[in-house]
Amino acid sequence: MLTPEQSQEALTRLFRRQHIADLQALSAALETSSRMSVFRRLSALGYLSSYSHVGRYYTLCDIPQFDQDGLWQYQGVCFSLDGSLKATVERLVEKADAGHTHHELHVRLQVRVHNTLLDLVQSKRIGREPIRGHYLYVSANPARAESQLSLRRQQQEGLAKPMQEAPTSVVIEVLLDLIQSAKVRPEADRVAKRLAARGLPVTVEQVEAIFSSYGLKKTTFSRSRHSRS
Repeated sequence: MLTPEQSQEALTRLFRRQHIADLQALSAALETSSRMSVFRRLSALGYLSSYSHVGRYYTLCDIPQFDQDGLWQYQGVCFSLDGSLKATVERLVEKADAGHTHHELHVRLQVRVHNTLLDLVQSKRIGREPIRGHYLYVSANPARAESQLSLRRQQQEGLAKPMQEAPTSVVIEVLLDLIQSAKVRPEADRVAKRLAARGLPVTVEQVEAIFSSYGLKKTTFSRSRHSRS
């Protein structure tokens, strides 16, 4: 086992070279098989464990360059300034003015969060409210939660308006454009530009709403109409 001074130098060199390390790499750098000794040396420098990969990776506190959500990813391994996934989810839900859905958190954190959300709700550290067929996760503070739920409802109503405002002729032209392309569903902004060039003004939001309403996904469309010719 290296001395405290040697250990600090060894860990500094290791993390300067590769930024993150697992227990095996740390043990080799410190020349010890004692798990307790490794964490004692890490604690002296200040460290974080990953919230992804079952917490298998470690880094020093001064290495991550956290984004605005307090998250940092290196070579597919995710870290948070909160340390644990549970604390991270709780903070993100609390700070979100319109709360968060399970899908939003899964995409943002890039890990499974179902069990974490369930634990937080059961321990009353966050709340959840049903909204349009799914749960919205909100603050445990009733006043804050009501504000988050209200804003989310306003946002959803705003997203629904483009579909309501799009005339039938626009819907038909969007679908025809999509069918005629006979390829992977194009981006909504490209469809909107093509239709605008033909003298049919339509917003990107209206196109997206039409895609959503008709259950159109980014998959390859059948070319059966060509086979009939």
